[in-house]
Amino acid sequence: MPYTPELKKLIKVVEKTRPKRVEQKRGGEEFPAMSLKEREDILKYHPDFKEAGRSEIKVGPSRGYRISNEIVSLLHAKSRVDPDQVELTRPDYETDVLVIGGGGAGTAAALMAREKKMKVLIATKLRHGDANTMMAEGGIQAATKSEKDSPYYHYLDVMGGGHFKNDPELVEILVNEAPKVMAWLDKLGSMFSKTEDGRLKTLHGGGTSRKRMHYAGDITGAEIMRTLRDEARNHAQDIKVLEFSPAVELILNDKGACAGAVLYNLETEEYILVKAKATILATGGSGRLHIQEFMTTNHYGATGDGLIMGYRAGIPLKFLHTVQYHPTGAVFPEQAEGLLITEKFRGAGANVVNIDGEQFVYEREPRDVEASAFIRECIERKKGIPTPTGKFGVWLDSPMIDHLKGEGYVRREFPGKWILFHRYGIDITREPMLVYPTLHYQNGGLAINNKGETGIPGLFAGGEVSGGVHGENRLMGNSLLDVTVFGRITGVTAADYVKSKYKDGKPTLEHVRKYHQELIEAGVNVNGRVSPMILPDYSNPDVRKRQLTTQYVGTLR
Repeated sequence: MPYTPELKKLIKVVEKTRPKRVEQKRGGEEFPAMSLKEREDILKYHPDFKEAGRSEIKVGPSRGYRISNEIVSLLHAKSRVDPDQVELTRPDYETDVLVIGGGGAGTAAALMAREKKMKVLIATKLRHGDANTMMAEGGIQAATKSEKDSPYYHYLDVMGGGHFKNDPELVEILVNEAPKVMAWLDKLGSMFSKTEDGRLKTLHGGGTSRKRMHYAGDITGAEIMRTLRDEARNHAQDIKVLEFSPAVELILNDKGACAGAVLYNLETEEYILVKAKATILATGGSGRLHIQEFMTTNHYGATGDGLIMGYRAGIPLKFLHTVQYHPTGAVFPEQAEGLLITEKFRGAGANVVNIDGEQFVYEREPRDVEASAFIRECIERKKGIPTPTGKFGVWLDSPMIDHLKGEGYVRREFPGKWILFHRYGIDITREPMLVYPTLHYQNGGLAINNKGETGIPGLFAGGEVSGGVHGENRLMGNSLLDVTVFGRITGVTAADYVKSKYKDGKPTLEHVRKYHQELIEAGVNVNGRVSPMILPDYSNPDVRKRQLTTQYVGTLR
């Protein structure tokens, strides 16, 4: 729906202040960035600092760790699989490498394992490519322009953005591999935005000291996912894909190594056993848990499944006490609530302004700081813009980009968002967008080393399901980089493991029995809960009840 008359009236205020703001920006007179002390002070408005939103994990390797209630609830649940009812000696599939997750990390891992002469099976919850990778818009960071940038500066930016809590070894791998990943993606056919002479276009992102954000319009993630998926499908003889088949439990063996997984076919309602010499968790994030009831940018299947399975198997958690809320999620029209509005708009020069048309924060602060400023402006300062549904937001002044860079820039560089809002009768070249922070990224996850190895032999993890590289806050453009860098690394590491370290053993679900017993001993009231969640249920209690059934193995029919 187009803006209401009330909102159109408020847009007039933005239009009145725009000429002065454009002139200031042209003259290099930027709104001042916050000092370190100011950043620390404003973070108290961030949802991560709301103690009521956290609880303590009472079982497992990270017992005592306080993280979001929504994730703890899934950790304090039984497995969907009853280990006493599963016959593990007759697998439905056998493969060298099982990749759980069909997004950017999983597909990159599969491609690298295949290059190492491995037979690969990708098990994905929805369709191949239905993942947060597809939802990422703004860009991918890499220090490819050596005359002005280097991995050294990229490293400092990543560490600073993560409040210097990041695992430095993981960050070192991330930034040094970044230029190689860009060359790899370009060779595979990713169509990044380039200048007329063929050089990659770059922009600033929040918290970056150099322009190293490479992009493909405002659909960068979709372009990268298209490239990786097409390449994997071109090698169907070596990479088999099982769609609509999420993993619900890992299988270990009597030697303590990972031996595959139990899948659940969403179409036939049957369990599937996969025996694998190496298993890679690439299940992505958990935005569909709607932590602290925030709207989310995430795809429908992002329910934290890999966290649950990996933790139950014995992998500790890192940095899950922080969650990233992207500052600019659409809050109007209602049909688009939560939708990501890429940081690239702010990188291109769009101001963020309040109901009085005033810029109240530097537009390229790190994401946690920027989101905190939005929340403070709306809640404490009462300068948010009210929506027809009773919510509040701030203006992202996209029209000023054309004033700065020339008419047609917004429509050319942001085709996805221009088309989307045009469908609702809103022209973002002439009218600002109404935005508010939206649950976006799982900063932490399963503990890994710089080779993507977990503490369990034969089990590897990469991408958003893992924790450490981003510390307590991720910078724009490092998620697409993370999934490709560590997806590739886990594929290589898993293949090397199969060749030199793999030893067969008797498959078992004993770790599930032990976890269930630990829940009992800790006095956890499971109250019928099972996990992983698999899919969120927004409406039908009967559907939810069936999703949470624990009494069957095999077909529901």
